[in-house]
Amino acid sequence: MEAQEPVNGGSVQIRREDGSRKLPNFLQSVNMKYVKLGYHYLITHLFKLCLIPLMAVSVTEISRLTPDDLYQLWLHLQYNLVAFILLSALAVFGSTVFIMTRPRSVYLVDYSCYLPPASLQVKYQKFMDHSKLIEEFNESSLEFQRKILERSGLGEETYLPEALHCIPPRPTMVAAREEAEQVMFGCLDKLFENTKINPRDIGVLVVNCSLFNPTPSLSAMIVNKYKLRG
Repeated sequence: MEAQEPVNGGSVQIRREDGSRKLPNFLQSVNMKYVKLGYHYLITHLFKLCLIPLMAVSVTEISRLTPDDLYQLWLHLQYNLVAFILLSALAVFGSTVFIMTRPRSVYLVDYSCYLPPASLQVKYQKFMDHSKLIEEFNESSLEFQRKILERSGLGEETYLPEALHCIPPRPTMVAAREEAEQVMFGCLDKLFENTKINPRDIGVLVVNCSLFNPTPSLSAMIVNKYKLRG
């Protein structure tokens, strides 16, 4: 920092020099989500992006050929027929490998959501009344449940499994398995009915559940139920 004294009634000037210049923080100025998305699109379509300018250059060069150039090219191919066949076979082989190994597109043909029976609907007040009958909940935990219900976006037509309708509730492994079967089989029965798909034609089955993970697994339950191919 430098300071200059006033001379003959002049003003004071102060200048600050900082030797360390900071680079801009690109992590804050650029949304990295879009950078990652752009990189993904670039790598995914890299072959197409390289093929377009190559084709443009090839078309431009071919358009400049004269009949004499085409005749000379034909003579060159006749004298180098073996090399031309090998290069053509290599190009066909490379194209075949690329087509066979590229990731295949996955299409959503149809979907199905499970709709429980109306008897399993629970209103806010009914849920809170059942919670009050459970001795493990005190006033603070009941108030917490009430706030969660108000802020969660759940409506007055929310469904609860049959085990939670009992007083007291019976959260057993058997009840959880029955709930899983009711939801999964209900969805799949409706899906097979709408799409007319034979369950034996299914080659890949993916089952995801964040909370309940029994043994045998949920996927095994579906395979055994619909006799899917192993």
